Amino acid sequence: MNNTSDPIASQPLIAADEPGPADVILADGSSPLFLICDHASCAVPRSLSALGLPDDERRRHIGWDIGAAEVSRLLSAQLDATLVMQNYSRLVIDCNRPPQVADSIAQCSDGVVIPGNASVNIADAEQRRRAIFEPYHAAITAQLDAREARGQHSVLIAVHSFTPVWQGKARPWHVGMLYHHDARLALALGAALEREPGTVVGYNEPYDVSDESDYSIPVHGEQRGLLHVELEIRQDLIANEAGQQYWAALLARLLPSLMTFP
Repeated sequence: MNNTSDPIASQPLIAADEPGPADVILADGSSPLFLICDHASCAVPRSLSALGLPDDERRRHIGWDIGAAEVSRLLSAQLDATLVMQNYSRLVIDCNRPPQVADSIAQCSDGVVIPGNASVNIADAEQRRRAIFEPYHAAITAQLDAREARGQHSVLIAVHSFTPVWQGKARPWHVGMLYHHDARLALALGAALEREPGTVVGYNEPYDVSDESDYSIPVHGEQRGLLHVELEIRQDLIANEAGQQYWAALLARLLPSLMTFP
């Protein structure tokens, strides 16, 4: 990121007729389950000219977590659970990365150069942070604060998905249970999923959670002391409606009995 100021950064990033940075679904949901979807969309504000990418590139896994939004919506509806979704591509700014890390605004992803990020300067990065990153996380904070104020317990589930092949290597897991300091829900849900015939579960696979590489679980889960897990579902399993419905129904069946721990 260069330090040169840019007058473009003084113009609104998101136009008035475009979606806001976050949607809150079922704000008064009765379930202890509290869902977030950091990479729900591959949309890019018009002001960024699609980041110089064709639609087919933005709609690949580099632009969003394929299927995660649909699974989240279905799970929210089935359990009457609050859901906060982020409305812009992770290539604009990654809302599950601390803003100070290099891949918060990626210049290259899975070998694809992102033209619109090649010359992002400090002012541009700050604009994206203020327009998208901060409001999204503020929406999560506001919902969790409101739940706490009314005495409603919250169990945080961050819904993600991962590509089945990375750098030529197949990933065998159907679903990953990601955690850092608190593995209680990850281990319990993983064990329940392993009892489902043919389901391959990974623990901190294909990624793990850390304060350096992640934001949502460390900030909204660990810092608040909430029971939590980050789910990573393999994208080929939830790329179509049938797969999305299957995984949402499966999670809706298993999660309610796992949401209270001493």
